[in-house]
Amino acid sequence: MGQIINGKEVALKVKEEIKKYVNSRKEKNLKVPKIASILIGNDGGSIYYIGSQEKVANSLGVEFLKLTLPETCNEEEVIAEIHKLNEDDDIHGIILQLPLPNNFDEKKIIKQISPNKDIDCLTFESQGKLYMGEPKFLPCTPNSVITLIKSLNIDIVGKNVVVLGRSNIVGKPVAQLLLNENATVTICHSKTKNLREVCKSADILVVAIGRPKFIDETYINENAIVIDVGTSSFEGKITGDVDFDKVIDKCRNLTPVPGGVGSLTTTLLIKNVCEALKENEY
Repeated sequence: MGQIINGKEVALKVKEEIKKYVNSRKEKNLKVPKIASILIGNDGGSIYYIGSQEKVANSLGVEFLKLTLPETCNEEEVIAEIHKLNEDDDIHGIILQLPLPNNFDEKKIIKQISPNKDIDCLTFESQGKLYMGEPKFLPCTPNSVITLIKSLNIDIVGKNVVVLGRSNIVGKPVAQLLLNENATVTICHSKTKNLREVCKSADILVVAIGRPKFIDETYINENAIVIDVGTSSFEGKITGDVDFDKVIDKCRNLTPVPGGVGSLTTTLLIKNVCEALKENEY
């Protein structure tokens, strides 16, 4: 039987590092990290995520500003709020909850965030640095994938890694981070031929396609490490892209959903705001 990769346990170790950093600043009467998280409209997933951000931040002593704007606001109002946050020396990280309502130009809005405060790695400058191998901040979900793999104390160098999914949020950046670790990376998608055979060849399989229980035991070899990034509602439960019950007995390691990648993502976002404060403090 394969071993479960416990994202909550890995997150606890990172949280302890954050607590030590924040407490040391408090003892010296220095500023503590502060995040501003912007929510436009009432997307259910975004509301849940921003609540999780606030809960984790508060538990670690990091200050959190939730800026909620109605869906009826216009782009100029949103841009004005972002510019205020860019100029506020007490704000060290800015998060924009995605997706935005359909009437907004997402790229235009993202472009307004200062790269020095772009802790979610959304701006073109942040992504450009990522693909040049010189990131200021690591995107949180892809970084969660890498961190969980490294928690197994394996050498990623030269490993055959298959990334299933090519989104700008997960698939492409996680492939780049794996390349930065000198893995051999194959990106698969809906047009890939012989998908099952390609996936079965992987030492490490990262699945991020948003199709619940798509990957079963026929896509896996017995030595594979499987990282499930998917989160979908299926029969009233949050479910990953991997059919956990069918795969856990056929692989080496597997992340559960929930309790895997998502358990670590928000913590790494909070870690990024600590890095932003260190980087930009004079």
